[in-house]
Amino acid sequence: MTEAAELPQAPEEARTVFGEYFPEAVRYAELLADVGVTRGLIGPREVPRLWERHLLNCAVLSEVVPEGVTVCDVGSGAGLPGIPLALVRRDLKITLLEPLLRRTTFLQEVVELLGLDHVTVVRGRAEEMLGKVPPVHVVTARAVAPLDRLAGWGVPLLRPYGEMLALKGDTAEEELSSARSALGKLGVVETSVLQVGQGVVDPLSTVVRVEVGESPGGVRFAAKRAKAARTSRTRRRR
Repeated sequence: MTEAAELPQAPEEARTVFGEYFPEAVRYAELLADVGVTRGLIGPREVPRLWERHLLNCAVLSEVVPEGVTVCDVGSGAGLPGIPLALVRRDLKITLLEPLLRRTTFLQEVVELLGLDHVTVVRGRAEEMLGKVPPVHVVTARAVAPLDRLAGWGVPLLRPYGEMLALKGDTAEEELSSARSALGKLGVVETSVLQVGQGVVDPLSTVVRVEVGESPGGVRFAAKRAKAARTSRTRRRR
């Protein structure tokens, strides 16, 4: 039996969440279960729980993403949470940021196949993107790194008063507590732990929200940000 054949039928909740783009969600699930496994993007054991644990778990993040904003999905991997979010929120402008070539190749194939013209794939490491990608309203991430390290990569990519939304598990409160000092140095002014997906996923998806003030990245990144802005202005004048 092939890995693709092990993909379970989509639950009714998926039809509700993805709406008119449910067929595209099914196609994405099929791709993950097939080439996603053969290319090593997800483990074969994840195939039977792709819908509940992965696609729906990520899609419900849309509940806390503001309307019409720009989003950068850091360490997008196989496109989680960026692709499910893009399927349910056509009002967003989403960048899938991923350093590995085999993953960005897969992401570009998915974006083109599903007709996600509001999604851009960028290959690169988040910590090297300051000044190379426009600052965004929202940074998203899932299973990338512990919160303190993730914030060091993601927060500097935000616009002033933007927010990072990180999908976490049972350790969310613990991670947030241990990361408070690092978050403060990065210009974070507010943090919270949210539960989303009521009536869709069980257990609910846990989201750590990290909100910044007028200086994303704090003092540490102020000089880098100013230098990046000067370089960008110089390029535009040429």
